[in-house]
Amino acid sequence: MTEFLVKKFVKDYENTNNSKVRSSYGMLSGFIGVICNILLFAVKFIGGFLINSISVTADAFNNLSDAASSIVTLVGTKISQKPADKEHPFGHGRSEYIAAFIVAFLVLQVGFTCFKNSFGKILKPEAVVFNSGILVLLILSVLVKLWLALFNRGLGKKINSGVLKATGTDAFGDVLITSVTILSIVIGKATGLKIDGWMGALVSAVVIIAGFNIAKETLEPLLGEAIDKETYENITKRVEGYKGILGCHDLIVHNYGPSHIMATIHVEVQAKENLEGVHEIIDRIERDILREMGIFLVIHVDPVNLEDEESLSRKKEIIDIIKKIEPEASVHDFRIIEEDDKVKLIFDMLIPYSYGEKQRKQLLSDMDKELKKLNERYEPVVTLDNSFIGE
Repeated sequence: MTEFLVKKFVKDYENTNNSKVRSSYGMLSGFIGVICNILLFAVKFIGGFLINSISVTADAFNNLSDAASSIVTLVGTKISQKPADKEHPFGHGRSEYIAAFIVAFLVLQVGFTCFKNSFGKILKPEAVVFNSGILVLLILSVLVKLWLALFNRGLGKKINSGVLKATGTDAFGDVLITSVTILSIVIGKATGLKIDGWMGALVSAVVIIAGFNIAKETLEPLLGEAIDKETYENITKRVEGYKGILGCHDLIVHNYGPSHIMATIHVEVQAKENLEGVHEIIDRIERDILREMGIFLVIHVDPVNLEDEESLSRKKEIIDIIKKIEPEASVHDFRIIEEDDKVKLIFDMLIPYSYGEKQRKQLLSDMDKELKKLNERYEPVVTLDNSFIGE
């Protein structure tokens, strides 16, 4: 069914790196979500009213919030495809995240409202009228939601969309919620216990937790999250695969929406290389990465002298000492400048995020002492950095 809908409604569906294709996937998910959730809301709301069940009614409004979420997602996806303008030179891609944040508040509002109603039923419990027809409809609802969960998760994997994956996870939560509602009706029929209010409270708690999770997942890209290791390795391997590139570091990725990504990276080339030739290679890498990965990459060049044997030997010796002081550290942009009375060791050093200001100062002090033991003229000039890769 998913493949049929994708082929029917998404033009050029295999080209998932294209922003318009990604938008079409998002629009398809949104429309299907609106239709299914409004139908489920109508069925559950009527059923909850007929059998006097707060848990069924709470479940109905949860579906209504899902429909509203799909509408907001549709609007957000549409706005995110607006081209860049002078006020927004990086496009409008982050509007998708803002839309998801609005969805989180809608979900939270529904959760707290339902919890309030459920608490009232806990204080004044009422019997739930058993209705086999409505029970069948709720079971069908579980099946529909299960399909929606698999549908959205499948689309999310196709276009690597965190928003659609989260929507799929939310739908799996709805499967649990409706299953709990069914259990409440069955237990009430079998035992006569008035547990509907308690079940409604449980449903509300799940909805509230889902709202907080959606908000958290949405805030991370807005605040600026670290690049994942897989993407980091994918980009660096591609860059290092070009002739003349000795290595790369300091990859920083800026996310302006799922299909609006900008990145910067430092690459090392031999110092003796012709500047025009290096510039041509850099231009080709930037064009290829944009075409193949949809990432606007800006490259900074670091020249490396591989012919000065004495300098290379000294560099290795110094780095070995540094690694003994802090095994988790890594060194790059290493340069040695000889002066009359001192030898400046200029480099950047990557350290763990756990380092506080006191630890940083202690690390620099320890390094200075150890390097002076090696040579009194050594004077380290160190820039301490943190990794931009997600753990």
